[in-house]
Amino acid sequence: MYTFATRFLQLILFLMNGRMKTVNKEKLPQNDPFIVVCTHKSWIDVVCLGIALHPTPIHFMAKKELFNKIFIKKLFKKLNAFPVDRSNPGPSVLKIPLQLLKKKQVVGIFPSGTRNSEEKALKNGAIHIALRASVPIIPTVYIGPHTIRDLLGRKKRFIIFGDAIHVPKMTKDKEAVTEATNEVISKVFEELKGNI
Repeated sequence: MYTFATRFLQLILFLMNGRMKTVNKEKLPQNDPFIVVCTHKSWIDVVCLGIALHPTPIHFMAKKELFNKIFIKKLFKKLNAFPVDRSNPGPSVLKIPLQLLKKKQVVGIFPSGTRNSEEKALKNGAIHIALRASVPIIPTVYIGPHTIRDLLGRKKRFIIFGDAIHVPKMTKDKEAVTEATNEVISKVFEELKGNI
């Protein structure tokens, strides 16, 4: 289902908007798990990231409210999305992504485009998961249309992958390490946006 949906949506977006450009895909770890942290404003950037990573499947962290209806819940699960309670994150938030990474899967987290406090919490979550699983974080930026209207306007689409960020082992000051890594991710986001 995931592969079919990826290919189908790739065709639809190509017919509407032309070919998407993927930059620095060669920087991605080969045959190893990682966390991809991508800018996010609409469903289009999520789909484009899935297309850019194909044939590697990505498991998306999505807010639990999207899983309220049975049909949508089943569809999202087939598309490799799993629910997270963003308003009340707890230890269980780590469980699913850690299990996936242990199986050498790729986990996607989308911190941007939300409230500032929620954005920071999601970035911090990615950092803690990466540390616990001993995997790198790949900062990624989507540049392009965020609406159907803009897609039809032929505004070009780009997915840009950054260099892998390896979270240093926690010292006594865990908060300082997390904050420093968070700042690195934010800085890389801005640098990647300036590449186009």
